Amino acid sequence: VPKLNIVHTESSTGWGGQEIRVLTEMQGFLARGHRTKLICPSDAELSKIASKNGIEVINLPIGRKNLKGFFAMRRWLGEYLNHIDVINTHSSTDSWLAALALTTLPHKKPIVRTRHVSTAINRSAATRWLYQRATRHIVTTGEALRQQLHRDNGYALQSMASVPTGIDLNRFRALDRDECRKKLNLETNSSLVGIVATLRDWKGHYYLFEAMAKLAPNHPDWHLLVIGDGPYEPTLRKKIDVLNLHRQVSFVGRQENIPEWLNALDLFVLPSYGDEGVPQSIIQAMACGLPVISTPIGSIAEAVIDNVTGILVPPRDSAALASAIEKLINQPMLRAQFGEAGRNQAHEKFALDQMLDRMEAIFTRVAEST
Repeated sequence: VPKLNIVHTESSTGWGGQEIRVLTEMQGFLARGHRTKLICPSDAELSKIASKNGIEVINLPIGRKNLKGFFAMRRWLGEYLNHIDVINTHSSTDSWLAALALTTLPHKKPIVRTRHVSTAINRSAATRWLYQRATRHIVTTGEALRQQLHRDNGYALQSMASVPTGIDLNRFRALDRDECRKKLNLETNSSLVGIVATLRDWKGHYYLFEAMAKLAPNHPDWHLLVIGDGPYEPTLRKKIDVLNLHRQVSFVGRQENIPEWLNALDLFVLPSYGDEGVPQSIIQAMACGLPVISTPIGSIAEAVIDNVTGILVPPRDSAALASAIEKLINQPMLRAQFGEAGRNQAHEKFALDQMLDRMEAIFTRVAEST
């Protein structure tokens, strides 16, 4: 494979699965001998974390769709365009800024747009130009997202590829549960349910709390660990007050050693009802051998196979959630069976090298076609 010069752009300033995928992909390409650079705003969390991980970061004011961002992007691209093979854009704002900047420059370089979420895209002529003319290829993080863009927006299937996010299976693997609990100072003999997600409304914590409240009277020793931080935390803490769930729910914040936290759990739950591809925390939980309860949103059903690797419940349905949790906590054999199937699924479909191979093939093909 020829060595490529890839520039990633990301206007998002938050931190979640999308930013983690950008970082993981860039690290993977660096390890394979390619050259990568990241353009992002200076106040982006990704900026600090990528720099710390040895990635070259260029801070430009691209957090908003405005002239300042456009001219900054145009100036930088104008100077370095001859040294770039592919531009990989990740959010709406940076995609627009990069595409518009390129239309004003003499040399054209191909854009690959990665779509990480299932948010609907408007059908305006301008947006169609961005996706089908200005962009050489669209990558979605799940097949359902690719089909959605074809069905709802009429984008050609051959101009899109589904490349699921890959995770490091050497890092996310089964560890001894009791050892992990001791290390993290957790109860060794209670049943632990966990969610790993940025605290945003659509991740479904609210409904998970309601499900725990339904289960609490008959199962006072069942405990929920909320792993992650985010803007919705104050609202969620108020919900805990209202439901009087302080003994059943612990907020543990954002954690670095996610494999140990996952392996301390009996069960992983992510009841998303909003914009999703395939959430990385679901794949990570499966790779650690955990059964998963989730919803058929975005491309989640491509990872969680109902009644094979876990249980899918309707979104925003705390009663269905409570019943699925109760079923799996009460049936350790079924948990083990789902967990084993989940681990196999993670190894078959979501290995890091699979993602890197497929992205490498797309970038190489696109670069050669210019």
